[in-house]
Amino acid sequence: MTVAAAGAATPQTRRRPVGATARNLRSLGVYTLSVLVGIGIWQLLAMSYGSTLVASPRETLAAAEELARDGTLANSVIASGRRILIGWGLGVLVGVPVGLLVGQIKIVRQFLEPYIEFFRFIPPVAFVTLAVVWLGIGESSKVVLIFYTAVFIVTLNTSAGVMAVSESKLRAAASLGASRRQILRGIVLPSTVPHIVTGARLAMGNSFLTIVSAEIVAAQVGLGSLIWTSRNYGRIDWVFVGIITLGILGFVFDRVLRIVASRVLRRYGVKL
Repeated sequence: MTVAAAGAATPQTRRRPVGATARNLRSLGVYTLSVLVGIGIWQLLAMSYGSTLVASPRETLAAAEELARDGTLANSVIASGRRILIGWGLGVLVGVPVGLLVGQIKIVRQFLEPYIEFFRFIPPVAFVTLAVVWLGIGESSKVVLIFYTAVFIVTLNTSAGVMAVSESKLRAAASLGASRRQILRGIVLPSTVPHIVTGARLAMGNSFLTIVSAEIVAAQVGLGSLIWTSRNYGRIDWVFVGIITLGILGFVFDRVLRIVASRVLRRYGVKL
């Protein structure tokens, strides 16, 4: 029986990796086709409007090599990436506990709600001038603007996740003698993790919007500064390099965040 069972399981065991490999290859093929179609459309636009308006893929690649050789591109990526990660990370660290408090404790929600509802409708771009005046043109002003961008998004998503927890689960846990801390760790937090991840991803995307505006106004190094400087010099190919690099950097950051988040969510039986 044991030998037969082992023999029967062998084909199934072999099929699963083959099926997974086929799916991965198919996904890779679709991604590759999508990129090639995009590059083709880009080339057609460049041919239609000319290099003064739309830099072609070849011109953009040559400009990227030029900026990479003198270190401008690497320095810009490092500067912008560091500012985004610090500001976004602080926003998540503050937004999650505040969101948990807002969602769980009514008096805290009533006290903070006017400020959250007021400031979340004011875009970070509106505070760029004040941030420079108050904090200078150093790193602090950019980090604070990104923090401002992230913290409200994370807070709102976290509090929404807390308030979406079934009331019957909370009452059942309380009737069984669970403390507030046990309810938070055993029921509220596991149910809220998907909302926290969603808020973190949305905050990451908005952080990229903010960093460009902040660096255009008050930065010597960064992708936003690179785009603005390129405009002043009339180098449309450098502008395309800055824009595409922003997209690639955001794609990488989001992928890494999804991989890390999927491992956390897997513990709670949730797929991202």
